[in-house]
Amino acid sequence: MPTISDLVGAIRTREGVEAAAILGRDGLLIDSQAGGQLDAEQIAAHVPSIVQFADEFGVAAGRGVLQTAIMEHEHGMAVISCLSADAVLLVLVQPTANLGQLLYELRRNRANIAALV
Repeated sequence: MPTISDLVGAIRTREGVEAAAILGRDGLLIDSQAGGQLDAEQIAAHVPSIVQFADEFGVAAGRGVLQTAIMEHEHGMAVISCLSADAVLLVLVQPTANLGQLLYELRRNRANIAALV
């Protein structure tokens, strides 16, 4: 059976992925792989507030709690996927990455990924 490190490594090796991290809902890293000058701990620390506000928005809009969020920024995108009540997957991708395929695989395999955490 694959480990969390195997999962993070597999996501990180996808073309266009700059960083992949599994973190707790408190923002503490469980495992991560990041290239370049990215500070995974600093980035992960911001995720809980994003998830919290997205959950509140979803409930207010009648959509339920957050499953996946995609944020497009000037130099790339961030994908936040809530795996369980305790764990979140964060993936930072370049603008040229095949985001559709990544999102499809994350959605299709969410339960399997969550079982690793």
